[in-house]
Amino acid sequence: MSGETENGRTETADVRKGNFEGKILDATNLKLLAAVLMLLDHIHQMFSAVGAPLWLTMAGRPVFPLFLFAASESFYHTRSKRKYLQRLLAASWGMTIFTFLLQRLIPNDNVVLMNNAFSTFFVTGLYMLFWNGFMDGLRRRDVKKIIKSVLGGLIPVACAFPIYLVAVLSFQENVSPFTIRFLATLALLVPNILTVEGGFSLVVLGTAFYVFRNHRVLQIAVLLILSGFSYFVDGGIQWMMCFAAIPIFLYNGKAGRGKKWFFYIFYPAHIALLYLISAWCC
Repeated sequence: MSGETENGRTETADVRKGNFEGKILDATNLKLLAAVLMLLDHIHQMFSAVGAPLWLTMAGRPVFPLFLFAASESFYHTRSKRKYLQRLLAASWGMTIFTFLLQRLIPNDNVVLMNNAFSTFFVTGLYMLFWNGFMDGLRRRDVKKIIKSVLGGLIPVACAFPIYLVAVLSFQENVSPFTIRFLATLALLVPNILTVEGGFSLVVLGTAFYVFRNHRVLQIAVLLILSGFSYFVDGGIQWMMCFAAIPIFLYNGKAGRGKKWFFYIFYPAHIALLYLISAWCC
């Protein structure tokens, strides 16, 4: 059973029954917290060459898990999953073109812009959609739908082929660096498992948030497992994304004020502003 909130979002029965006692953060709070931490992380990205402290990017490690968690909730509750994915794809295209042109028009030797969280959210959303189809196929015993959903999961894998092509061309001496960069930008317009920001493990995390959305302990367990894997395999500071478990645990299942377009605007705007300041002042 489900009901509509004032902003059109569907609430689960648990939310209506008040089974989130002591949980103080709604979805809007999570997104705003993630936005603040993301700002700190990108300050480090843009100004690390002039001594921006490491703690800024350490503080930013929980950002992706928080946004992916919020995205899993948004995808579940959205009225039109197709339109939701279309918005993310358009935003991904826009971000790729925007960062390419920005770096072309205003070079910055200290910063290489590869920021495109929208691509990660889009690919994650695809796997959420395929999961829905797979589970629906199981319930209906529809083998065709199950196979279609499984094959759909291979689409982001197949879309990585243009990246391999660019890699091959990059070893050709008669191909100019600008041509390689231009072709790479075109390849990046097709979100895939190789080019998603943060790596494919974040797509796995976001999909797990969706699969286990009714089991908060399992959601946090997956986050901690992937954080531990990052610590023991990759080293570095990415393991600190585990601290996203705290606000996720405090999530009360409510939408809050929404602010649907806030991230779509804030994300490219603050990156552009920080990049320009870095280019002109450093």
